Amino acid sequence: MAIVHFYEKPGCFNNTRQKQLLVAAGHMLIVHDLLQFPWADNRQRLRSFFADLPVPRWFNPSAPAIKNGEIDPAGASETQAIEWMVADPILIRRPLLEADGKRCAGFDAGNIDAWLGLAEAKPNAGLDLETCPKPHLSQACRS
Repeated sequence: MAIVHFYEKPGCFNNTRQKQLLVAAGHMLIVHDLLQFPWADNRQRLRSFFADLPVPRWFNPSAPAIKNGEIDPAGASETQAIEWMVADPILIRRPLLEADGKRCAGFDAGNIDAWLGLAEAKPNAGLDLETCPKPHLSQACRS
């Protein structure tokens, strides 16, 4: 059992499923609102969740500014990416997870299982727990 800090977008369908998997595996969650967290005062902390991921993978591909082409993560430097995310936290790939001194962004079930354990609560193979299942809704990720 681990104590997991879980940074989510409240009401996000996938974040709810991810939390259920972690709790079913016996982990205790401390849930934070990713959109309200004071990232402007915590830029280094935000950067630490992405470790060695390439900059484009730091972003939530379902964010409206990305989907409509206002922001191109492929051309962003680390500094520019963090500034965009501080200004508009919906851009941050979620969830952000922290436990046992380690941080990560996104919910790759295999990686989470290896790190924290999902043994009794593994999702179905191939189940996508990151892509928004409601892309047809124009307001799905607005706030």
